[in-house]
Amino acid sequence: PIIIVIVRCAVLICVAVRTGEVIGEFGRLYEQQYAVALFNKVRFDVEGGGGPQPQLLHRKVPLENKSIFSGSLFQYLEENKKWRNRFLFVPDSYNISYYESKQAHDRGLQPKGTINCAGYRVLTSMEKYLELLETSLPAKVGSSPFLKCATQFPLILWHPYARHHYFCVGTEKEQQKWNAVFQDCVRHSNNGLSEESKVQTPAFTDAVRLYRQARGQYGTWDMMCGVPSQILANLVMEKLLPELRDLITPRLKGKLQERQKNWILISDAVYGLVQSQAQTQYEAIVQSCEAGRPPLEASIRTDMDQIITSKEHVTSKIRALVLPKAEKLLKVSIQPYISSILEALMEPTSRGFFEVRDVFFRELVDMSKNLLNGGSKEKLGEHMEKISMLAFHPVKMQGCYERVEQLSLEGLQQRFDVTSPSVFLQRAQILMREQMDDAVYTFEQLLHQSLEGQEEEDLCKTIQKCQDRVIKKFDYDSSTVRKKFFREALLQVFIPYMLKQLSPSCSAELPRFQELIFEDFSRFILVENIFEEVVLQTVMKDIMMAVKEAAVQRRHNLYRDSIVLTSSDPNLHLLEENPPIDWAGEYGGEKNQEEKRRRMKQVVSMIQEDGTGTVLPNESCIEVPGVEDIPEEEGDLDSDNKSSSASEMEVSSEASVPQEAPTPALPNGTTIKEEKTTTPIASVGRCIRAGDLGLSSDCIVT
Repeated sequence: PIIIVIVRCAVLICVAVRTGEVIGEFGRLYEQQYAVALFNKVRFDVEGGGGPQPQLLHRKVPLENKSIFSGSLFQYLEENKKWRNRFLFVPDSYNISYYESKQAHDRGLQPKGTINCAGYRVLTSMEKYLELLETSLPAKVGSSPFLKCATQFPLILWHPYARHHYFCVGTEKEQQKWNAVFQDCVRHSNNGLSEESKVQTPAFTDAVRLYRQARGQYGTWDMMCGVPSQILANLVMEKLLPELRDLITPRLKGKLQERQKNWILISDAVYGLVQSQAQTQYEAIVQSCEAGRPPLEASIRTDMDQIITSKEHVTSKIRALVLPKAEKLLKVSIQPYISSILEALMEPTSRGFFEVRDVFFRELVDMSKNLLNGGSKEKLGEHMEKISMLAFHPVKMQGCYERVEQLSLEGLQQRFDVTSPSVFLQRAQILMREQMDDAVYTFEQLLHQSLEGQEEEDLCKTIQKCQDRVIKKFDYDSSTVRKKFFREALLQVFIPYMLKQLSPSCSAELPRFQELIFEDFSRFILVENIFEEVVLQTVMKDIMMAVKEAAVQRRHNLYRDSIVLTSSDPNLHLLEENPPIDWAGEYGGEKNQEEKRRRMKQVVSMIQEDGTGTVLPNESCIEVPGVEDIPEEEGDLDSDNKSSSASEMEVSSEASVPQEAPTPALPNGTTIKEEKTTTPIASVGRCIRAGDLGLSSDCIVT
């Protein structure tokens, strides 16, 4: 007992010390980068800028009053080593809550637990799980896991630091659908940094990047995921976990499987403690910076011109030092690879965006066909209620996501410190979902506006017109979004490598340039940041040229930068200010407000098919309808209506579409202007959304 107490105290002390060290150093960097980010934000507000204006509308609150999915499966309970039925509910936060039963959820009882999926990986085989398990606590080759799956179709949520969660289902089809839902939860949770915060988010990402670079870690980082407290906890655990493993694992008793299980539980407890401490300390840092923001911003606005002049002077001096070395490195180690890496990015990403376009088109054709066969505005309301959440339907979007998962940077990972393509994959998938929702939302607004005063006989014709307008806008925006993604992805591949190669010879020279900066401006001009901006500008010209050439050749349906799409709907963006459209309430004939409140609208419908194989005892296994056609029967609907209470079982009947989406083309009747000046690049300040580069927003000279 005394030894156990001593070990516990040692662990607690180690956790507190390491967390304090990491957050302390991070806090110093954050305060520096906060002032720089604030200057960049104010400068952008004053000077303006940016690329082409999007043609599609953007929904402000995409998942208001919606849930994503709910259903039942097996879960492994570690406390009694048994597999039990559990009812899972995924709300619009994408946190997975699990209950003893559906009845417990419907009665409003507290869940047995909630899983935040940031940093997790979804595994569908025990073999892959064993491989990853050995990275935490090495085992003998061929050793068996500490649990046996109840069926042949496991679903495991694995995390390098947090507790693992074990589920399984009865059929391969169920496994695929639950896998799509879990992947969506991970994708959404990883994307935890707000793009709306133009100061805190760049300051945070830059501080994390600089912290890792100071320790020789220049490449992409897979654990840059979640909210700030989770990312900081991952930063601490990178350093802390090896120390704890050396301290604790020699004292673990029992068989190998038991030691592995206990180590996971210990790691989870430590991770939770680190995250709690990191959150408290981070909030104190942010609060301190925000308190000093008003006078800092006033100083920036007063001295803006002088700060810019001073920065340009220092930049010219640092450029003279860095440019010869950077250009030599660029010519030998970067330029030969730009085209091949760009093509590796373009092929799967463009296929994914084309699939988004096709899924959107097929859904609208489906709706038109159903309305053509005796449809009414009430039927239209039912269809639009489902289509409005198409971008957040994990199963229907899964085919789009799988296209981009074919992306491979094999052979480049060691050369350019790219640990895995996951950073690029998830960013591309987030952009695909955003484009789908923008297209759906724009269609909603155009259709709703067109329906005012229209007769029912004109429904299909109205839908066709709105569809054509949205498809044209989608093609233009898709090109713009993909080109920006390609530029940022290439930057994130090359910039860390160049910094790693140039820093040893340049870093020692940088402090002398600090003397050229007036003391009053020294908070807004950091020589380390300028050094990185010079390196970025060196390679940016070649990256821009490569993407431009791809657009000129119309590869993957990219538009040239000189093409400006003059909107045929100049007042369209005014529709963004309209309240959300309640299709079911406005056209679906809902009886009253009480009935409207009772319906908890769910993005993914739930049904039970006959002949699905293994079913969970005492509770039916609720499946998600796939994109393929699912028969709809009266008996199933009656059964669903009786069993549902807090949520309505919505059954989607999806007809196959014989025709294909039209080939992307320039909009008919739109004005195309050739401009001599190239489109200015939007800030690549943080490069990939979840990424590690995070360069300042004024780092590109246009």
